[in-house]
Amino acid sequence: MTEKEKDRMICGIRPVEEAIAGGKEIDRVLLRKSGQGEGFRELFSLIRKKGIPFQYVPDAKLHQLTRQQHQGVVAFISAIEYQNLQEVIMGIFSGGKDPFLLMLDRVTDVRNFGAIARTAECAGVDAIIIPEKGAARINAEAVKASAGALMRIPVCRVPNLIHCGTELIQSGLSLLSVTEKGNEDFYQASYEGPVCLILGSEEDGISAPLLKMSSRRLQIPQFGTIGSLNVSVAGGIILFEAARKRNLIRP
Repeated sequence: MTEKEKDRMICGIRPVEEAIAGGKEIDRVLLRKSGQGEGFRELFSLIRKKGIPFQYVPDAKLHQLTRQQHQGVVAFISAIEYQNLQEVIMGIFSGGKDPFLLMLDRVTDVRNFGAIARTAECAGVDAIIIPEKGAARINAEAVKASAGALMRIPVCRVPNLIHCGTELIQSGLSLLSVTEKGNEDFYQASYEGPVCLILGSEEDGISAPLLKMSSRRLQIPQFGTIGSLNVSVAGGIILFEAARKRNLIRP
């Protein structure tokens, strides 16, 4: 861990409870597999109630992270403050704009995530949507890779991307998936109106349910034999084409 990450680490049941009660944005909580006792159970109930991502780990992992008296609990304060997605969308509409959002489906590489955030901020994206679980940690490395963009662009962390997609559609947004399985050339596509572009994971792309609910599946033509682009590269290509078509930038 870097020194900044160590500064954001909280150890012990009571300190973590106080951080949550005080409104601190918690990135994740590591819990001892064999955690017991009333205090431990109360903290776990609070974590579940607040929807804070957590993970069970062996004692050896906790001891590796800190020499402090951790009581089987280590939490990390987020490097950024997450935003409420519905409030972000309402604010954009209220300002007389059509939302231009980006959803990242299980993008787990920190450097990819940071690079995408940097491009998104430069291309005029209004907000980035990520899942609570299965996404890259927004740590010091991610912020550095984003060149500080993660401190400027709203990031919305949601419990479930499928439910989120449904809510976006109900709010009037079109979901546009960027996938090698696409059937529409991204150069020919329209990006006007309220839209949310979706980029998929490094391993298997966009999940089937999200592809199914997308109104269009966009493909970036390729001429080599590898068959797929790095997700941050694909993001850079599609985001600036969308920005150009939305008149956010001019050639």
